[in-house]
Amino acid sequence: MDDAGVSRPSPDLLDTIFQCQQRQEWYRDFAQVTREDPVGFVGSLTTSVPVVEAAEQIRGTLRFGPSERGHTWSDALRTLVDHAEELGVLVMVSGVVGANTHRKLDPEEFRGFALVDGLAPLVFVNGADTKAAQIFTLAHELVHLFLGDTALDDADLGATPTNPVERWCNQVAAEVLVPVGSLRDALSPDMAVTDELESLARRFKVSTLVVLRRVHDAGRLSWDEYRTAYQEELTRVMAILGERSGTGGNFFNTQPARVSKRFARAVIVSTLEGQTLHRDAFQMLGLKKLSTFEELASRLGAG
Repeated sequence: MDDAGVSRPSPDLLDTIFQCQQRQEWYRDFAQVTREDPVGFVGSLTTSVPVVEAAEQIRGTLRFGPSERGHTWSDALRTLVDHAEELGVLVMVSGVVGANTHRKLDPEEFRGFALVDGLAPLVFVNGADTKAAQIFTLAHELVHLFLGDTALDDADLGATPTNPVERWCNQVAAEVLVPVGSLRDALSPDMAVTDELESLARRFKVSTLVVLRRVHDAGRLSWDEYRTAYQEELTRVMAILGERSGTGGNFFNTQPARVSKRFARAVIVSTLEGQTLHRDAFQMLGLKKLSTFEELASRLGAG
């Protein structure tokens, strides 16, 4: 956090990265066998492209304009995940290691990471974070894929990254989610900025922290004013996050999100065609019983 690198990664983080690398390697082989086309947008941008221009291209490719995000943050996250996966990205959103609910990931250690590959680009988002924070993290990691750049990130708008790539990715992700021109039109000239945070966050389906940063970018808050407001809002948000229930929800809803629906469908199809052993499929999908595998296949339309 605060632009500090992960100097001593936890076993939970290391295991998560290793597991995602295994899934990526499997899917790359699957994509080669099934002759899938490379994912066209990977590596299509450079940091020399102006931020607004890059954001417009990414927003259009992902079909994620402000009017295309649904009514809630959950709708917006689901839409962004689905559109990224339709383009060929494996998107994995999980707050635990594998399917082990006793090994919860820490959003203060990392927010997400991107593993670049022409056939199997992968993004992992720490699902222990708030939905609004997950949206920004996913947007940030997708920017890395557009650059063709593998990265481990905290996607922290409260800091000024010294790494120019990170700084560019933060700026582009913020512009993708909250176009500064649209924000200026939405800001009330007579109302204190802090009184508008919640309504603006709902409008753009982002966190209040992202709104604060964009308000600063729009010239309505000085850097010192922004930093003070950011720290106050971050304290409030983290307190809410700490009070959240630890319930995991329905397995058939959460597990496909954890491993990527695109990945899960591919493993199921490969297994039913006899190319992958059930034992290996169970291990990759976090399953234990054939009946669970069959139910998951049915729900994903891969049976």
